[in-house]
Amino acid sequence: MSGGAGTVTGRRPASGARLRRPGRFAGLGRLIGRARSRLPALSPRMRRRLLAVAVVCLALAATYQFWFRDSGFVAVDQVRVSGLSTDEAPRLRAALTSAARSMTTLHVDRERLARVVEAYPVVRGLELSTDFPHGLRIRVLEHHPAAIAVTDGGRVPVADDGTVLRPLSVEGRLPTIEADGMLRGERLEDPAALGAVRIAGAAPAALRPRLERAQHRRKEGLVVTLRDGPELIFGDATRIRAKWTAAARVLADKAAAGASYVDLRLPGRPAAGGLPAETVTPVAPAGATDSTLPGTGTYPTPGVTDPMTGGTTDSTPGAATAGTGVPSTTSPVSPPAPTDAAPGTEPAPPADGTGAAAVAAPSP
Repeated sequence: MSGGAGTVTGRRPASGARLRRPGRFAGLGRLIGRARSRLPALSPRMRRRLLAVAVVCLALAATYQFWFRDSGFVAVDQVRVSGLSTDEAPRLRAALTSAARSMTTLHVDRERLARVVEAYPVVRGLELSTDFPHGLRIRVLEHHPAAIAVTDGGRVPVADDGTVLRPLSVEGRLPTIEADGMLRGERLEDPAALGAVRIAGAAPAALRPRLERAQHRRKEGLVVTLRDGPELIFGDATRIRAKWTAAARVLADKAAAGASYVDLRLPGRPAAGGLPAETVTPVAPAGATDSTLPGTGTYPTPGVTDPMTGGTTDSTPGAATAGTGVPSTTSPVSPPAPTDAAPGTEPAPPADGTGAAAVAAPSP
């Protein structure tokens, strides 16, 4: 104690000492304590029953995990394989059946079945379903050829995702695509060829037989050529389904018959081009006689006898080019030439009857 009133002195904490803080789980411990205080206390007999139930559950789980699910009580005896249509279907069906018979309906090894079909590029995937206690159904999902890839090594069928289907026999017509280089793996590596085969694989069933070629051009991008039909300009491999829908709508429209191409780069606004131009009959200038040939919409050639009048025709300014029906320029009608008339008299009306007579100015 020091001599000053109300002053208490004590030892300072050591420099290395740390202040104790409550533990991290202090709040959780208090919560558990409150729950215990509210629950009624279990009798020793109840505790023994709960312990016996827990032991039985653990024993059953261990029995299922380590014995029953792999036992002969649930062994696979009946295997049904569907979805195969290739030439190698018998061999693939036998391999899948043999692998499935070593499994049980409670323990199907999907990875093992996937390894069985790895040697068959035509298989895209498997769908499995069990029929307890001894049945297993396997549905094989196959790749279907979408196009024929033309490479330096030859021609091979490819699926819509670029998978090469070498051992698969092709029936019917398929569009061709050009791929740069050699095929070294199981998939196409050329980006342009991948986009082309994706577009060919997404074609509607009604249009697939009409596909002739899918290629990439420098200006238009991806273009599909139809047999006896126009070229379909896709541009890129985005919004493929919407572009095919727009193409089907345009091809079904009679107004687009005869088009040489259909631009689908904006699927909401497809454009058909290369249509034959319609013949339009030009309108004759006001006050001029009609000198067009009936039913043609073109002006007769100068110096040629007009079949309607029997006379020869003169060149007309702004006459249309034959076959176009659209005048190149428009020229006003020249007024009739003035005539010499006596002062104070009106000139006679023009002989061609194209308009009213002009009024002479009063003499000075």
